[in-house]
Amino acid sequence: MARVTFNNQNRYFFQFINSRVENYFIEQNLKKTGNIQLYVKTVILISTAVSLYLLLLFGGLNPVAGIACCFLMGIIQAGIGFNVMHDANHGSFSERKWLNNLMGLTANMMGVNAWIWKQKHNIAHHTYTNIDGVDDDIAKSPFLRMCHSQKWFKLHKFQHIYCVPLYAFSSLLMFSTDFTKYFKKRVLVTQFRKMESSQHFIFWASKLLYLFFYIGLPAYVLGIGPAILGFFCMHAALGVMLALVFQLAHIVEDMHFISKQHVDLTIANEWAVHQVQTTADFATHNQLISWYTGGLNFQVEHHLFPKISHVHYPAIHVFVKEACEKFSIRFNSFPTVNDALRSHFRFLKQLGVTSTQ
Repeated sequence: MARVTFNNQNRYFFQFINSRVENYFIEQNLKKTGNIQLYVKTVILISTAVSLYLLLLFGGLNPVAGIACCFLMGIIQAGIGFNVMHDANHGSFSERKWLNNLMGLTANMMGVNAWIWKQKHNIAHHTYTNIDGVDDDIAKSPFLRMCHSQKWFKLHKFQHIYCVPLYAFSSLLMFSTDFTKYFKKRVLVTQFRKMESSQHFIFWASKLLYLFFYIGLPAYVLGIGPAILGFFCMHAALGVMLALVFQLAHIVEDMHFISKQHVDLTIANEWAVHQVQTTADFATHNQLISWYTGGLNFQVEHHLFPKISHVHYPAIHVFVKEACEKFSIRFNSFPTVNDALRSHFRFLKQLGVTSTQ
């Protein structure tokens, strides 16, 4: 495949930040992985999800309460994805590899294969952020146009309106597109690493178990109609929450995008500078947002230090801003969630009204 390379010969920017981050952990005598704060949150989120599941099956809820619980379950599952699955699959949940692997399987609980998610997210997205043709997270054509280099269609005039209903299907699409990636053995143009026999087994077993626990068993206990309705309500909430949190980090105004054609591409900046230019923070002073999103509102910090648990991002935030000021690099940040949301929808509208590159 055609390669994408960064100018990493002079990594002054990242070296400046990294030295301060390393000193911080040494001086504070801290581990870079999760702490009691993360583990308590994990117990709360997973126990709530299990309780809601059992309540829906055996609680005898009326239809309105049942639908409300399905939406709530989707919101809780998104919280597990942000806090538990995300850290674990980056290897930052715990120092113990087996525990990271176990907690990473919470992705499979949401219908997404953890191993494939690592190829898609950890490699394709984190390495080639906002590079059209390589970053799978912005490859939503023809339904959504996410940067100016992508082909324009007339339906994009309304994408800022229909995007939210479309986001409601995003988690279901992740369930199905896993199969496409599995058989093609790649994410867009990025080839998979070798998939071991155990991962093949987990892929098929977890997909079947997911269908059993979320459709088969509920259909047996409650009936096929309520089971299907509840399943889609859960995924609507899950999909919207997942999509919006990740979109606010990259698909907003003033983001940097690069078009990758079928030729080798050399990016002038070092990798770390590219990450800052293609990523945005939002609502970093809102502790509730930080708690629920697993620190993904500190997205710049996460992209620079993906193997450090999100519980440390508020401290790292100070060092990143200091480095951006020193090297005159624009630091993208929105004060509130509403500010980031408005920027996201304005950007989609801008991309939809014209086909100009």
